[in-house]
Amino acid sequence: MAEKLQLFRKSLAFPNRTMVYLHSQIEQQQRILKQLKAALPDDLAKHTKHCLIKDHKLLVYTDSAIWASQLRFYNTAILTSIQTLVKSPIDNLHIKIISRTTGLIETTQRKANLPSLEGIDLIRKHSLSITDDKLSLALLKLSTTLKRLADTT
Repeated sequence: MAEKLQLFRKSLAFPNRTMVYLHSQIEQQQRILKQLKAALPDDLAKHTKHCLIKDHKLLVYTDSAIWASQLRFYNTAILTSIQTLVKSPIDNLHIKIISRTTGLIETTQRKANLPSLEGIDLIRKHSLSITDDKLSLALLKLSTTLKRLADTT
């Protein structure tokens, strides 16, 4: 019986130091995240999404500003819990917000809330009766711009 040839090997099977390094970094981040979640209350741990260490700082990512403010109360508990997993001391904790949605977000185009034509004419007539030249000119320009925008829509 003929042996099957293995046509594809996993990328970690090749002697590539870069891939091994990146894989070890991911494993370290997962260990730190697990330890961090164990030190937090359950409801707060659910909203802690990612963490990594960069330049003696621990970056913790959460999904909203509400949970970020709650995480700040556990600053010392978080830093002491992960200190056993890292070689160098961690000086600061930075909490960042990561959005749940990724990719393109469809947004509706905003439209200006224009006054009626009668309102625009009222502004123009009122600008002619004002004695202050700067204010009169500003209201006249405003009425001209509003009239132009109303005509284009």
